[in-house]
Amino acid sequence: MHSRDLPAERGIWNVKVANAALVLGSSQRDDVVDLEESGKAKVDVVHRRTGGGAVYLEIGQHLWVDVVVPVDDDLWSDDVVISSQWIGDAWSRVLTTFGESLLSVHRRRVEPSTWSKLICFAGLGPGEVLTNGRKVVGISQRRTNKSARFQCFIHRRWVPEIFLSLLALPRPSIEELSELVAVVDHDPTLVFKAFVDELKLL
Repeated sequence: MHSRDLPAERGIWNVKVANAALVLGSSQRDDVVDLEESGKAKVDVVHRRTGGGAVYLEIGQHLWVDVVVPVDDDLWSDDVVISSQWIGDAWSRVLTTFGESLLSVHRRRVEPSTWSKLICFAGLGPGEVLTNGRKVVGISQRRTNKSARFQCFIHRRWVPEIFLSLLALPRPSIEELSELVAVVDHDPTLVFKAFVDELKLL
C-alpha cells in the first residue's frame, strides 16, 4: 500500500487490514520489537517508507483512509502545517455528526513526546484531531513535487496491553499508553461514506 503509485488527480482510498501487523517507521530497526512475542502472536513486522513511530494494526479494528491531493488542487498548500488542517477540520465535522464531542484540531507543528519516536500515536502532528487530550484521528503526510498523500487513521478498539507486548524494552507503561487514544466505534463503512461526501464539498 505504501509503495502504490499516486494518482495525478484527487483520490481517496479506504485501506483494509488483511493481517495483524506492527508497522515500523522508516528509521526504526527491528530491535524495537519483541520478535519472539510477535512471532507467537502471529503479528507481521513490516516497514513503511515514511518516518515516525510504530503503528499496530488489527483486522477490522481501524478506519484507515488515504487522501491524495495534487499540487494543482485548491486544497494544496506548500506549508506542511497548514496543508493538513483542512483534513482535520473535515474529520471533525464528520465525527460530530456521529455524536462525537469536544473535538479540536491541532494547528501547530509536530509536538514530540517522550515516546513518540517509538510509538506514532504518542506524538502530535498538524491537523490531527483530539478530544480531552486523546488522539481521535492520526494524520501523516507523504509529499512529492506532484502531490501530497494524507494517511488518516482512527482506532475502533484500543488495547494497549497487546501493543506493549510486541515492543522491546525500554517501552512506556500501560498507564502512559492507555491515555493516548480515543476510540471511535461507529460503523466504518458509514463513517467513510460521510467523509467522502464531506470531501466532495471542498
